[in-house]
Amino acid sequence: MSHQNAGEDNLAAMTNAWSAMTRGFLRTATAANRAAVSAMIPSVDTENGTDSGRIAPPIPSVEYSDLDWQFDRTVDDPDRISVGDTVTFEKALTDEDVRAFAAVSGDTNRLHLDEDFASDTRFGERIVHGTLVSGLISSALARLPGLTIYLSQDLEFSGPVGIGDRVSARVEIVEDLGNDQYRLETVVRDEDDDATVIDGEAVVLIDDMPDE
Repeated sequence: MSHQNAGEDNLAAMTNAWSAMTRGFLRTATAANRAAVSAMIPSVDTENGTDSGRIAPPIPSVEYSDLDWQFDRTVDDPDRISVGDTVTFEKALTDEDVRAFAAVSGDTNRLHLDEDFASDTRFGERIVHGTLVSGLISSALARLPGLTIYLSQDLEFSGPVGIGDRVSARVEIVEDLGNDQYRLETVVRDEDDDATVIDGEAVVLIDDMPDE
């Protein structure tokens, strides 16, 4: 074997050893990070196929939530819902959200997907689909106690939401219509711009939860 071949073999062996050590370090660091997160945040049973970025909220009508999502409500018992009760739901609307919504809905308007195209519009940049923004109202309604069923929704859009902006939806019960039906004021705000972007009104039916 020539000195050149021996040198190449030694270099290859050193490279492989370094790669193996690096992979081992990354796995160890990743495991340590996950353990630290698990210590701070309630974990989800991995047998259900959920990842470490999700937790189970204490609401029977809602499945797993993302760690980045936030919500609060003024009532926990469906039998105590009354005029004035509110729910607020908040999350950032990311580029990934926008592209996923475009694929699922079929709304591939370039205003939402093409930066060069959108830069020449009145908005000067890509914006989030209006229907995706208003969908946060449904997220807030789902977090009312009981099983919430949409009956109607009126909306007025007053401003755009930029990609990546953090958005909140607030619903407030303004009238008890009887028969477990309620009228709600629905407001969506772009928290990054400190601006209201949607005003509206919804009517929902709040059913009892099915027996487990």
